[in-house]
Amino acid sequence: MSPSTSAEPVLETLRLTLRPARAEDLQPLHAILSDARAMRHWSTPPHRDLDETQEWLERMMDRPQGHDFVIEKDGAVIGKAGAHRPPEVGFILHPDEWGQGLGREAMEAVVPHLFATTSWPRLTAEADPHNAVSVGLLTRLGFAVTGFSRDTYRIDGQWSDSVFMTLHRPE
Repeated sequence: MSPSTSAEPVLETLRLTLRPARAEDLQPLHAILSDARAMRHWSTPPHRDLDETQEWLERMMDRPQGHDFVIEKDGAVIGKAGAHRPPEVGFILHPDEWGQGLGREAMEAVVPHLFATTSWPRLTAEADPHNAVSVGLLTRLGFAVTGFSRDTYRIDGQWSDSVFMTLHRPE
């Protein structure tokens, strides 16, 4: 991982570039956020139209630079990772990219970057406990379970639970 020296941080990994969101990311992000497979364990239903994704993208672009990143692989947008509600982190990938370790690779760049560039004493994450892949990824990154809540959000008439996880700043 090597952070950029420009005002807008860019993180590079072996296979990925993590960079600030741009207006031209609308279509590829909509392809992810409208995909029921990608959104299965997300806290909102799949996006119905481009306007919904546009609002989401604008919120992402309004956040402080260096906290939340679009993930590119071979020049194509494949997801996002970072602190969307600091210090809470999250990540999402297009389903075509699952099973390659890309989520872990992205978060292994994001987590140290956030600790290096903020004074946050900890990072937090919330996940659907049925999403074993995401919970496992967070566990491998060092996050520990700190709580559990039933029926935290309802999507299309179905309630989902949440597991809350924390990673303390390394000493």
